[in-house]
Amino acid sequence: MKPNRTHGTIAVIGGGPAGMMAAIQAAMSGADVELYERNDRVGKKLLSTGNGKCNFSNTRMTKDAYYGSGVSFYHDLYDQFGVSETIDFFSQSGMLIKDRQGYLYPLSNQASTVLDVMRFALERYGITVHTDCMVEALHADRQTNRIQVTATGSRLPKQTRKYYDALILACGGMAAPKTGSDGNGYTLAKSLGHHITEIVPALVQLHCEEDYLKSVAGVRIEAALTLRIDEKVRSRVQGELQLTDYGISGIPVFQFSREAAYALLHKKKVSVGIDFLPGYEEEAYSRLWKERFRTMEDQTLIQFLTGISNKKINQLMIRLCGCREQDHVKDLPASARRQIAALYRNLTLHISKTNGFEQAQVCAGGIPAGELTARLESKYVPHLFMAGEIIDMDGICGGYNLQWAFTSGAIAGRAAAESIRADGKQPDGESKVSQLPVKNIDKRRSDDQNQ
Repeated sequence: MKPNRTHGTIAVIGGGPAGMMAAIQAAMSGADVELYERNDRVGKKLLSTGNGKCNFSNTRMTKDAYYGSGVSFYHDLYDQFGVSETIDFFSQSGMLIKDRQGYLYPLSNQASTVLDVMRFALERYGITVHTDCMVEALHADRQTNRIQVTATGSRLPKQTRKYYDALILACGGMAAPKTGSDGNGYTLAKSLGHHITEIVPALVQLHCEEDYLKSVAGVRIEAALTLRIDEKVRSRVQGELQLTDYGISGIPVFQFSREAAYALLHKKKVSVGIDFLPGYEEEAYSRLWKERFRTMEDQTLIQFLTGISNKKINQLMIRLCGCREQDHVKDLPASARRQIAALYRNLTLHISKTNGFEQAQVCAGGIPAGELTARLESKYVPHLFMAGEIIDMDGICGGYNLQWAFTSGAIAGRAAAESIRADGKQPDGESKVSQLPVKNIDKRRSDDQNQ
């Protein structure tokens, strides 16, 4: 059943998880809502999350899981709409949920279930959805505090302009541009006076200078990683490392990739140390090698290392210390023995760049929190709200970024509806003005968005 409507309309730009949640919460709060989505359907990017299984939140929610200036809003927003509210929303919509040590998934293991729940809610609350629709310009009327949307699309007149009493900008960042996140939201925000914190890929793979990684491409192994920037330790993470022909990947790499990306952007030296035997404390590690050298000195080096780690890793270590597989351990000089033990403890790789936005799961940077109120309303343009990845806040792997989308979307949607009620807005109809020139928006990345 549709809620009673206020005398006002809200436009939501972007049909991702933040935009859909914003539209739903605004409609539940009594507003008439129209959602603009440039793709032929909403939620295209959502379908790829969690390898299609959609880890949509995490019960171990913590402020420390986030980066960026938006972290200053953490308690203000998550106390209003956090994990429990997200669980309630999906549960009350009929979705069964499973908890994997804090990581929350739909019981179906399908991201499409999460999307369908949100699509059905859009329909249930009478939200008008414009797909295949590109928002080309926004204009804020300073006298009426209303915002004009200029849009084109296959299901719209050739060029349509319409005023709204409030607008929520939730069109993502620059990660996975094939899904529609190509940075246009930043262009729209800048046209209304906002600034953009430097944008870099996050949750992304790293390229290394060492070409010998081609010999171990495809190896997946538990390891502890230490990120160093200008020789100073910045982060330590443990998990399944994936080695590729160009560098390193996997969740532990993703967790500090945004720090690496910003360091590289500012021309700093970035390296990653890999510990292939993270389960051993220093004393136990030293004892392991001493005992092994003592009891297995008659074996060849490849025999000696069998069982230590992945075979390809063992072969690489032999080459890096300048030895041969058939060399006998008893013939190795003390320096070679020390080098082998040291390499397994700390193989240092030098990072040259990240993969691009095409491979990134999210991006870091965006609208600075200082330009928004705690209700996610613009301090420059009344009744303009932000939600999701467009804001300078991003999380680590584990459902934190989707939870941020739901939290920020819900708060922005409710606040936008409340702003209409407070002002007693009256809606206008749309007017076709194809004879007027549309503001030329350069769809290319601006200089301050380039990596």
